[in-house]
Amino acid sequence: DNRIILPMNNQIRILVTATDVIHSWALSSLGVKIDANPGRLNQTSFFINQPGIFFGQCSEICG
Repeated sequence: DNRIILPMNNQIRILVTATDVIHSWALSSLGVKIDANPGRLNQTSFFINQPGIFFGQCSEICG
């Protein structure tokens, strides 16, 4: 498990890629899901307007 601290009231932009297989990451409570594909750079953005602890998780079976 890893922690990331993000600012409130700012647009957050996330860029992801993968080096091996397709991965996917989600922050369900914020309505965010993004796929990481080998050889491709994907991006998503979201806005956090309230303080809290939000849990992200893998959302792709990649094993």
